Formats: sequence, C-alpha cells, structure tokens
Amino acid sequence: THPSQTASDRVRIGILALAAGRSQRFGADKRFARLADGQSVLDLFLVRAQASGLPILLCLAEHEVELAGKLSGERVQCVLCRRSIEGMGGTLAEGVTRIPGWDGALVALADMPWVRPDTYRCLAGRLGPGKICVPTIAGVRGHPVGFSSAYFDEMSRLGGDSGARSVIARHPQAIEEVAVDDPAIRIDIDRPADLHVLSRRSSASRSGGL
Repeated sequence: THPSQTASDRVRIGILALAAGRSQRFGADKRFARLADGQSVLDLFLVRAQASGLPILLCLAEHEVELAGKLSGERVQCVLCRRSIEGMGGTLAEGVTRIPGWDGALVALADMPWVRPDTYRCLAGRLGPGKICVPTIAGVRGHPVGFSSAYFDEMSRLGGDSGARSVIARHPQAIEEVAVDDPAIRIDIDRPADLHVLSRRSSASRSGGL
C-alpha cells in the first residue's frame, strides 16, 4: 500500500473531477481530443488522477449514461449532473452534494490532464479541517484546489459558470498556498492549439527557453 493511500483512507480526501463542460471555445468535445501521445484528454486526466491513489468522483452531463458506465471502476465513481447545463458552478454545486463522506475534496478540471499524481497527493496531505489548499508555482496559483468538507454546503449553493472562486474569496484566512514543482497546475485546454502545449513547454525548458 502506498503511504499516501493509507493517509487518504484515514483522512478521506478524494478528487471531485469536473468533466461535464460543453467545450464551446474548443469547437468540439475536447474530452476526446487526442494529445501528442495519442491519449484522449479525459483518458490522461483519469490515468494521472487514479495514479494518485485517491478516490475520484467524476461529474458528467445528465445524458452521459453510456460514458459513465464505461468510466466507472474501482477508483472512479461517475455522477450525472442535471445542473451541468448551467456551467461549471452548477456542476460543482451538484457534484459536491454527491460526495461519499469525504473530509475534503480536491476540485479538479478534466481539461487540465497533465497534473501529476504527486501534486494531487501533496495537496491531499496538506488539506486539514477548515482549510482551502491552493497549489502555486513560482508564486502563481493554479488547480486543483482542495476544500475541507466545512465548505461543501456553501459550494452546493453555487451556480452559473464561475466555479468556486467566490468561496475562496470569502475565506482568505482559510487559504494555504502549497508550492509545487508542477507547471501543469496552470495549463488547461481551451482550444485545439492547447493540446500540445505541455510538450512544447517541456521542449523549450530542456533547451533553456523558459
């Protein structure tokens, strides 16, 4: 058993993954777009999230019954969110009400597939009662963001497409910034050109370009 799995079983931290978006800026369903290594965005997201050893609650759109059946497994539980049509805030609000007794959740975005397993584990290890844990790289905040269960009720009243920014803004005293060496906490996929952005950045970094 990995040490982080023992800790996560004791403290009950999981990943609340938002994957019900309509990909309007992308122009197609970006979850199934192919990355440089041939994997789809959603496949890589789930591979890395599952490698963290944490349980995953994956939020999909209400009609995606077949997809939920394909993706559900030992570490992945899928929930179909009626409110996903409202946007990210609606999906998050509904998803948080379906959390199975966790003490905290890392709210992760499925269009950020390169986040490393150790980043999830690091945040889970720092997320204590009443805390909001935000990862940073070079002093800049990113995702996923960890929320203690103390904020679940407040999060369940969110709506629209603003996510949990308002919750973070209302509780500055609860925020702990967690420095990580993972540029992927700042890299999401909005447009087709973004599909290979991490491989380009990695190449630039190796050649001294960053």
